[in-house]
Amino acid sequence: MSRILDQLHFLKRKQGEFADGHGETRKESRDWEDGYRARWQYDKIVRSTHGVNCTGSCSWKIYVKNGLITWETQQTDYPRTRPGLPNHEPRGCPRGASYSWYIYSANRVKYPKVRKALLQLWRDARKSLAPVDAWESIVEDPAKARSYKSKRGLGGFIRSNWDEVNEIIAAANVYTTKAYGPDRVIGFSPIPAMSMVSYAAGSRYLSLMGGVCLSFYDWYCDLPPASPMVWGEQTDVPESADWYNSNYIIAWGSNVPQTRTPDAHFFTEVRYKGAKTVSVTPDYSEVAKLTDLWLNPKQGTDAALAQAFCHVIFKEFHLEKPSAYFTDYVRRYSDFPMLVMLEEYEDGFKPTRFLRAADLNGNLGQENNPEWKTIALDSLSKELVSPLGSIGYRWNEKGKWNIEAREGTNGKDVELQLSLIDEGNAVEVAFPYFGGDLHDHFQHVEGEGVQFRRVPSRELTLADGSKARVATVFDISAAGLGIDRGLGGENVASSYDQADIPGTPAWQEAITGVSREKVIQVAREFADNADKTKGKSMIIVGAAMNHWYHMDMNYRGLINMLIMCGCVGQSGGGWAHYVGQEKLRPQTGWLPLAFGLDWSRPPRQMNGTSFFYNHSSQWRHEKMDMHEILSPIADKSKFPQHALDYNVQAERGGWLPSAPQLNRNPLEICREAKAAGMTAPDYVVKSLQDGSLRFACEQPDNPANFPRNMFIWRSNLLGSSGKGHEYMLKYLLGTPRHGVMNEDAGAAGYKPTEIEWAEDAAIGKVDLVTTLDFRMSSTCVYSDIVLPTATWYEKDDMNTSDMHPIIHPLSAAIDPAWESRSDWDIFKGVAKRFSELTEGHLGVEHDIVTIPTQHDSPGELAQPYGGTDWKSSGEPLVPGKNAPNLVVVERDFPNTYKMFTSLGPLMNSLGNGGKGIGWNTDDEVTFLGQLNKEVLDEGVSKGRPQIDSAIDACEVVLSLAPETNGHVAVKAWAALSEFTGRDHSHLAVGKEHEAIRFKDIQVQPRKIISSPTWSGLEDEHVSYNAGYTNVHEMIPWRTITGRQQFYQDHPWMQAFGEQLMSYRPPINTRTIDQVKNKHSNGNTEIVLNWITPHQKWGIHSTYTDNLLMLTLSRGGPIIWLSEIDARKAGIEDNDWVECFNANGALTARAVVSQRVKEGMVMMYHAQERIVNVPGSETTKTRGGHHNSVTRVVLKPTHMIGSYAQQSYGFNYYGTVGCNRDEFVVVRKMSKVDWLDGSDTDDLPQPLPQGL
Repeated sequence: MSRILDQLHFLKRKQGEFADGHGETRKESRDWEDGYRARWQYDKIVRSTHGVNCTGSCSWKIYVKNGLITWETQQTDYPRTRPGLPNHEPRGCPRGASYSWYIYSANRVKYPKVRKALLQLWRDARKSLAPVDAWESIVEDPAKARSYKSKRGLGGFIRSNWDEVNEIIAAANVYTTKAYGPDRVIGFSPIPAMSMVSYAAGSRYLSLMGGVCLSFYDWYCDLPPASPMVWGEQTDVPESADWYNSNYIIAWGSNVPQTRTPDAHFFTEVRYKGAKTVSVTPDYSEVAKLTDLWLNPKQGTDAALAQAFCHVIFKEFHLEKPSAYFTDYVRRYSDFPMLVMLEEYEDGFKPTRFLRAADLNGNLGQENNPEWKTIALDSLSKELVSPLGSIGYRWNEKGKWNIEAREGTNGKDVELQLSLIDEGNAVEVAFPYFGGDLHDHFQHVEGEGVQFRRVPSRELTLADGSKARVATVFDISAAGLGIDRGLGGENVASSYDQADIPGTPAWQEAITGVSREKVIQVAREFADNADKTKGKSMIIVGAAMNHWYHMDMNYRGLINMLIMCGCVGQSGGGWAHYVGQEKLRPQTGWLPLAFGLDWSRPPRQMNGTSFFYNHSSQWRHEKMDMHEILSPIADKSKFPQHALDYNVQAERGGWLPSAPQLNRNPLEICREAKAAGMTAPDYVVKSLQDGSLRFACEQPDNPANFPRNMFIWRSNLLGSSGKGHEYMLKYLLGTPRHGVMNEDAGAAGYKPTEIEWAEDAAIGKVDLVTTLDFRMSSTCVYSDIVLPTATWYEKDDMNTSDMHPIIHPLSAAIDPAWESRSDWDIFKGVAKRFSELTEGHLGVEHDIVTIPTQHDSPGELAQPYGGTDWKSSGEPLVPGKNAPNLVVVERDFPNTYKMFTSLGPLMNSLGNGGKGIGWNTDDEVTFLGQLNKEVLDEGVSKGRPQIDSAIDACEVVLSLAPETNGHVAVKAWAALSEFTGRDHSHLAVGKEHEAIRFKDIQVQPRKIISSPTWSGLEDEHVSYNAGYTNVHEMIPWRTITGRQQFYQDHPWMQAFGEQLMSYRPPINTRTIDQVKNKHSNGNTEIVLNWITPHQKWGIHSTYTDNLLMLTLSRGGPIIWLSEIDARKAGIEDNDWVECFNANGALTARAVVSQRVKEGMVMMYHAQERIVNVPGSETTKTRGGHHNSVTRVVLKPTHMIGSYAQQSYGFNYYGTVGCNRDEFVVVRKMSKVDWLDGSDTDDLPQPLPQGL
């Protein structure tokens, strides 16, 4: 019946009554139900995930109706876990569940955009000039360049089109390469694992044309330098399911329920099994509510707490009542038995470097790399031996790089001796003490800067006939912890209550505020559990402690606890460091795609922290003298004072990379070398030594050395991760509206000595900033060109995480909306136009590339005793020894596009590999030619496998990686066996015929295959746990000793007093006095420590502008402070406040809370400056964000290179962008000015398309 007739019967609906009139029956239309049914109807479900760097890597159902994405819900079909272990699901979080809002939101970047001031100049120039010449006419005219750079951050975007933006970008790249060099074209994108093909799109383009890819893991402060120091590994951690195998977990600075939401169920479930959990956080956080015990040390003092834990564990479980398990573990798997040379110092000695075979008569029978083979004492034969596994056995000989309990000369069994205490030759040894350093906001315990303690030793005769005294790392460590072993002397404790002895529970109580009783309790419980369970004690740690300047001391303290207790490499135990989504599991398959290794090697890569410190001129405002943190034992006259001087020396010596490299175009240098009748490397050596050529880092304000073009994709560099944000705005971008109030180093009389000082700092160094994003982020606001990229539901890609052993797809549920394109298609388009525009400008060229000595290569043996600076010492420059390697790479610029879209011939001629091992890939290349089809067009790529689409790129990764191709896994394990002399094939042979394709993971996420480039196993019988293969397969850690290292012996580590772990207080950044009470608004000003933990309502800056998350949270920038501090400043909850220091200022609303510790203020990372941000009363411009009040300070020990595990690797080792030592002035705002310039609330109009 029609709805009209139904309506005519409206008054006749009632049919009858029942229940005494309390109920009635009706006959009426139920058509309204169709609307509800239609609301939840859909046409299809597509599997995808979120490439947001959250580590969740959750599988989601994406619902599509009428070609539109309607909503998303969690998938629940993960591969099963083994019996007795909870499943991976439930996974997901509210943030991920809100992502579909972005796709059709007003904040979506829908079209290519160009800043109006630049586009006007471009279109005018193109009326009479070819593209490359047009770009030259703009950037080489100072007035024109200044006219558009000064508009950055001020809006004014014009809608463009893909042809136009590709031409602008390509012309800029061609001109920059031709005029200045390809190493002036820079790219920044983080965390490939979250969307690995999208990352590879930009990095492949840059690498093929000679551009520079910046590292991110170190810049993000996710890189813990302690991990390379101790293990020779960037980061390797257990999957979250392994938490369930633990019996005792300390969550130290990791807010598991909030920042690891999809995995937090394992943390809860293990408690039902009887495990004890302890949280260590300064604030009462989500994880503190979840655990059995909460310890709340003062922020920044974690190393003191860890040192006291180690004091108790060492004393009770290694000395008083030694655990048989612990003793066996540290003897076999740590450097405790290794001998360290003692050098005379004042009235005693000081510990220096490891004793090596080269120090002894006849090299102790070692002919290969004797200077890299460490020595121990065999308790069976009482002889000095060179145990297998040290780094000297890794290179240039086969079959001895393992940690079997044998020595390397005759292969006889040994039992390494831990202590020399029974020899009765104890001597006074000097140890630096930093806990007495004064700080305005942190407690200290007074004590002598140099403290002598008695250490058991032995005297030896060296190869040259001289006498030397040695001690074991075990004995040195006991003394370093201040433990009284009955040897007499001062500065050791027999009681835990001796508060004046560094390392005791009472000593740490004065610094951290944690009671000594709790420290003793937790240390005993942690160690006792590890003893009884053979290592099933675990520490889950987040990025918080890694954001402090002395981050490595924080982390080494935790790691020392774990090694002392035999936890590393044991299922349910070890170090669980979770930060960004760092684990790109099919890494070796991805590397050739990402860095163009199939066409040319090596690529140009640069450590991001040093790059931004230099080029955003943060060094010009350095206030910290490096002599402040040198050891009191060191000779300060031998070391510079300014951090930049150390960095320049490190670049010059081949320890760190350089970008740009040299102060002239590397293409031109090769031409000059040819004209001079010399090879390019020889010409560079000669020119560097005679001073006619210099490293670019020595002239940072010379326009010839500026980074000229910058790509930013998959990143909110200027909104989320840009430490020293205001310096970037001022110096790198040249925008006049910045918040820098810091005094210049020139005015302060504190200039670097290794560089050419320019009185007038360069402003606006970068000519073109191009950003790819799906939303209008803070970085987009400051860019010149913004390109609309596909969302995670509109492109094909792959995603892996360290939290589980599964590989996920990102799938295109719909075509990219509006005019957006996938990252792969965007860079493919740029590569095509670049290739076309090279005509008449660039051909087949030769490019000299400087490469630092690399970890996991023979180059890590370059400087066995630390090396010297060739420039200041007058020594000859030897590439790869005391300077970077110099490699000539042929660049076929006109064929960049053809190379971008095909798999190159080097995969056949050189093969593939990673972390020091390699294998043949002919079979995989042949297969990819069949799968992806071969290129038919004439040219350099004819007959090669195609990589035309993002799915083609995914198949390249899956086919080449041992983690996703069983045949490759077998070859990879066989390659490692050649080094170790042990058969590891059993770890992969059972999965030899497994091969994962992209369509497979779209059907269901798949578990990966065990690979020798990782230290854990993907196995039915054990959860992934880092260090497992080291312990159970006798594979050495990639360190000097081949073992886990308590002791670091590089000369710079000695100079900074960091051979052993010890507490070092936060540094003084000196950014308060310049501004406090200088910009008064009439309200009380207080000084608080600036802390930026990860938030609840976003993942970094993503979702912070999402309406759903804004609705659930307070909506806009907020800071948290304690009730005590709020009362001091007259601040009430929800008041508008300003936080500022010499670096910049920000505005936010205050959350006043009991759970925040007095003396600190928290702004959860990351909050944009694009939502609800009023003006700053201090800077008179728009308030900034969490990084507006930060500035990077470099630590020299993170620059060490050419020294085994302390050698450079991209994202593996290098300077780290710390920020937690910073303080801010906090005050209530007297006037909130939105700086909108009008009294109207009219909606913004559509984006103009004309000028």
